[in-house]
Amino acid sequence: MKNSILILLFSLILFNSCREKKAPVVEGFNGFAQGTTYSLLYVDEKKIDPDDLKMKVEKILREFDMSLSLYIDSSIICRVNRNEDVLLDDYFIESFRKSAEISALTDGAFDITVGPLVRAWGFGPDERKSFSEAKRDSLLALVGMDKVKLAGRRLVKSDPDVQIDFNAIAQGYSVDVISKYLDSLGIKNHLVDIGGEVRARGTKLGADWRIGIDRPEDNNFSSGENLEAVIMISDESLATSGNYRKFYIEDGIKYSHTIDPKTGYPAKNNLLSATILASDCASADGIAKACMVIGLERSIKFIENHPSYLGY
Repeated sequence: MKNSILILLFSLILFNSCREKKAPVVEGFNGFAQGTTYSLLYVDEKKIDPDDLKMKVEKILREFDMSLSLYIDSSIICRVNRNEDVLLDDYFIESFRKSAEISALTDGAFDITVGPLVRAWGFGPDERKSFSEAKRDSLLALVGMDKVKLAGRRLVKSDPDVQIDFNAIAQGYSVDVISKYLDSLGIKNHLVDIGGEVRARGTKLGADWRIGIDRPEDNNFSSGENLEAVIMISDESLATSGNYRKFYIEDGIKYSHTIDPKTGYPAKNNLLSATILASDCASADGIAKACMVIGLERSIKFIENHPSYLGY
């Protein structure tokens, strides 16, 4: 009798544990951040509440914007550009260090001090062109990573008129920030996409994550609808930069938003877009932007000389 009871109890415990153990499922949510859309997919193995996770992710993205957004007047970067005495946070410091690394790697094709030239060509928040040859010369004198440096938690400029703009790397870096946060929660299999910059960790129920690359055609504004290629990735980051969405035509001449830091003019080459695979999304983002400056031939040579990055 006792043995029968023990067997029955053991059977009930085993049945309940099997019933409560659910197969992993893919959860996700999306929203708006940094003037664009974001989406997040993850394999739920810990019964995480998607609504609670979304709230925490968006809190991080708001904190990120308060550091690096040029569209928030009270952000740290805006205060730095106004030469206020402000302590830098970790987001700003890490973005600066990564930017300096990519600038050195690309021989200055990537430069966070080029922002005033970008705005002069009409690609700033007010979209008002104010470019002239005289203005080009004065603004070029303020461009260069040698004109800014970190001193503890402060930024030192060689000239107070030097301006910082992390737009060419911030989106990719924010993807890394969210991905690392998910890692800290034990969510090892996930995909983070912010404005088309992507970081894939682990797998989607055993399969690599499927990523679409938009076809680089002028005015192709619908991301994901007209694809050039689809690739499968795991534990990699991907970023695409292109001249087919942000440009204007004046007197029959096309002017792109990619400004060459060395000439002060929009980059002129036969490269419509560059997609880079790297271990982190900040690097992929910055290098993709640099490729748009240096053009197809030099980009191919760069990838050949730096096998840790892949280009498409």
